[in-house]
Amino acid sequence: MRTRYSSLVNVKKNIMQKSERVLQAKNAALQNAKEALQNSLNALNEIQPPQHGIIADFLSNRALLDSGRSVIHHNEEWVAYATHEVAEAKEQLKRDMIEYEKYQYLELQEIEAIKKKEKIKEAKELDEVALMTFTKRERSA
Repeated sequence: MRTRYSSLVNVKKNIMQKSERVLQAKNAALQNAKEALQNSLNALNEIQPPQHGIIADFLSNRALLDSGRSVIHHNEEWVAYATHEVAEAKEQLKRDMIEYEKYQYLELQEIEAIKKKEKIKEAKELDEVALMTFTKRERSA
């Protein structure tokens, strides 16, 4: 049954579904960030310092460790950013769901009011038919 809220309900439902898709994308980005952080931690743990050799080997190992630490720092920031983005997407989805449910409730209330009016109208029509039948019987009797 179409009401004045039907189109609004459809629009709010589409917005809510879009927010759900955004949240899924943000969750996927967060998982990617966590995997990248874990991979960079694993890569840093695999670096073995040289036990003997020339100073250039030690310096290159140190540069490699510094580079790994900077990648880890970058990935930690990425995880923090992605976590923040997921939290914002969840809040947006929550707001959109509330809006959708609000208009859906209003639509259901309007449908109930229409049904109630139709029942009252039908009851009046039945009373009218019954009254007409009753008066016909009295005239014919």
